[in-house]
Amino acid sequence: MADYIIVGAGPAGCVLANRLSEDEDVSVLLLEAGGSDWHPFYHMPAGFAKMTKGIGSWGWETVPQRHMNGRVLRYTQAKVIGGGSTINAQIYTRGNALDYDAWAGEEGCEGWSYREVLAYFKRAEDNQRFVNDYHSYGGPLGVSMPISPLPICDAYFRAAQEMGIPYNDDVNGARQEGVGFYQLTQRNARRSSAAVAYLNPVRDRPNLAIRAGVLTTRVVIENGRAVGVEILGKNGASKVLRAEREVLVTSGAIGTPKLLLQSGIGPADHLKAVGVPVTHDLPGVGANLQDHLDLYVIAECTGDHTYDDVAKLHRSAWAGLQYLLFKKGPVASSFFETGGFWYADRDARSPDIQFHLGLGSGIEAGVARMNHPGVTLNSAFLRPRSRGTVRLASDDPKAAPLIDPNYWADSYDRAMSLAGLRIAREIMRQKALKPFILAEYLPGPDKVSDDDLFDYGCRHAKTDHHPVGTCRMGHDALAVVTPDLRVRGIENLRICDASIMPKIVSSNTNAPTIMIGEKAADLVRGREPLPAVLFSTNQARA
Repeated sequence: MADYIIVGAGPAGCVLANRLSEDEDVSVLLLEAGGSDWHPFYHMPAGFAKMTKGIGSWGWETVPQRHMNGRVLRYTQAKVIGGGSTINAQIYTRGNALDYDAWAGEEGCEGWSYREVLAYFKRAEDNQRFVNDYHSYGGPLGVSMPISPLPICDAYFRAAQEMGIPYNDDVNGARQEGVGFYQLTQRNARRSSAAVAYLNPVRDRPNLAIRAGVLTTRVVIENGRAVGVEILGKNGASKVLRAEREVLVTSGAIGTPKLLLQSGIGPADHLKAVGVPVTHDLPGVGANLQDHLDLYVIAECTGDHTYDDVAKLHRSAWAGLQYLLFKKGPVASSFFETGGFWYADRDARSPDIQFHLGLGSGIEAGVARMNHPGVTLNSAFLRPRSRGTVRLASDDPKAAPLIDPNYWADSYDRAMSLAGLRIAREIMRQKALKPFILAEYLPGPDKVSDDDLFDYGCRHAKTDHHPVGTCRMGHDALAVVTPDLRVRGIENLRICDASIMPKIVSSNTNAPTIMIGEKAADLVRGREPLPAVLFSTNQARA
């Protein structure tokens, strides 16, 4: 028996395990279905290129997308300690200030405004470069600048400026719009995952137990109260682990609703349809799924300007030696450490498009790779109006869930995605990039009309790996948790991960999920929230 059982050792779960076990008078058990982060690829920044191809992943995919000609997309979700922070591209972005103010103002989520959550971003952070109103140092999470940028990155900045997109040295600071280098969750040229930053320093605490390779099949509810969890043992037999105080679910925007549904918590009609006994009819579980859909431009380079040729044996050997000896070179790169934010809709209240410049082609699984050196510019629409679902395929806990992001269900999302793709193409065609880029490879110069680009998007679009919202917080009938993250109608059960977001943030989601873990720790411990950061509001459009 433990005081707290945390289900899921993703970013928020690692934060909670660290913060809750600071109290020597409580015991904490952290459960993770995946394995440990023993493989070197998890710790080398360039290891990201291996992650979407199956390492540390559940191997899930979407259902056919009705509004994308029935396309089925690979849907990488982490199955390793540290969760997404162990397999992502290490990009440290927080979203826009107005995202969080909308949570508090429009959704009624008290305590989650920008100035209030900024205090938790700063508590988590150990920033290599910035100490100001927006940043701090001394926290667990390493945040640093890219170590091995290439000349094509500077040319990309100039090309964007030729189009009127300004340079921005800190997209997490006074304003979000503009292009620049991303800050990265790295320390000393190694990935600073939540497992490395939050778990490794406290593994020896006697009141903290960490168990990997354990599949949690349901939350055990007795008389409307969460009393523990059921797990599958190595022999396939089930076993109940009991929690004295609370069960905290941190299995991510796909895994968390899946676990609740398996526990009989969710929409009663769906549970009955798949043969799961209804414990608590909560219609919002698994609804409100939001994700960023990525379209990309790939161009052939005029020479060896990216990391594509590093795959050659002699180049790989040198790159490995360079990293081991000097902590520099291709292995020290996450390949997507350059990008920025801009507007697809010129009337948008803040940037609604995010760019990621990929230093190569075919970096992620399913993305075309060229025979010659290439470069990729990803474009993602940040505030989709479409909403999807996570549902069970059956009552078998080992079965993959039915993931339906419902991409482009709202025609506005499609229009903005295609507008963002057009902007990305224009950036790649600017004078500053002429010495580096020979010709566009995808979508291809002949793809001009909206119909052409729609067809291209249906065939080539990919997830940006940012699912959120499936157990959203709020006060209405479809809210799953209250602003203190308690599941509505069940005692001693909280959800503390990206699934609680009412609306998706306008950026990558790893840093916001770590922030949620930090704030959740204070909520669970009954502590006063950190004081809101006091300064002029930021990141609204000038």
